[in-house]
Amino acid sequence: MDRSITSSASLTGGTRARGDALFAGIVRCSALLILLGLGGMIAVMAWGARGAFATFGPGFILDPAWNPVTQHFGAAAPVFGTLVTALISIVIAVPLAFGIAFWLTEIASARLANVIGTAIQLLAAVPSIIFGMWGFSVVVPLMARYVEPAAAHSLGRLPGIGVLFRGAPYGTGFLTGGIILAVMITPFISAVMRDVFTSMPAVLKESAYGLGMTRWEVMRRIVLPWSRTAVVGGIMLGLGRALGETMAITFVIGNANHIGWSLFSPGNTIASLIALEFPESAMGSLKFSSLMAAGFLLMVISFATLICSRWLLRSARTGK
Repeated sequence: MDRSITSSASLTGGTRARGDALFAGIVRCSALLILLGLGGMIAVMAWGARGAFATFGPGFILDPAWNPVTQHFGAAAPVFGTLVTALISIVIAVPLAFGIAFWLTEIASARLANVIGTAIQLLAAVPSIIFGMWGFSVVVPLMARYVEPAAAHSLGRLPGIGVLFRGAPYGTGFLTGGIILAVMITPFISAVMRDVFTSMPAVLKESAYGLGMTRWEVMRRIVLPWSRTAVVGGIMLGLGRALGETMAITFVIGNANHIGWSLFSPGNTIASLIALEFPESAMGSLKFSSLMAAGFLLMVISFATLICSRWLLRSARTGK
């Protein structure tokens, strides 16, 4: 009797051990596949870009010229457009997403919050080309007729920042592109913020309210410090999509390969440049290699933003 019980227990323990080992191997392989895929993409982009870097050297990054006729290529203009539009989108989207998440979790009724929250999630599922078509047909005319002329008349005369709001009101440009990107990434950021605000232990907020704090004080002193990591992660998720967005920004940015300090001037991004010119590039040509180099720079920019976000979070935790 004792022997059968002992053998049954040892058999069960051995089966569990094999199951745990199998599960550990599967998840380990999954993690390695992610690393291999990422490393493979980096290697392919770097190998394809070798011709451009060998021809133009490090100056490829700082050269604003992009002329397929003369076979002279530089990435400064699309890199500039990528950073400017992403910055504009984050400046607009983060306060808007925070306000939406705050209202849904602290002010709105449960029924209304569920309806609005579902609508936000549906908005996040809209294809980017729909945003581009909407931006070109609706936002661009509004910007050209009303917003840009009013901004040039009022803000364009200010010293210093006035240079950002001068120029012809075409409707397309960096500002319009940033606005479209902000509309696209706001649902992602607000959804993450709402989930993390909702998952916070209720006892922490109830204790703060019991001490006499207002809603804003509870959010600023209790909720935000507790959810700082997830909030920054949601912002980085939105920033990553803004940096790599293609079709929506292609419709509204103007697709001009030059650097303009006015937010009204047309420009280009790395993603829109690749989308427009990659189909016309012959495999192995200098233009093809330059486009691969531009894509490699986009990956470097994305990794740099992720590293900066992690450094900021680590500095905030350590208090340095």
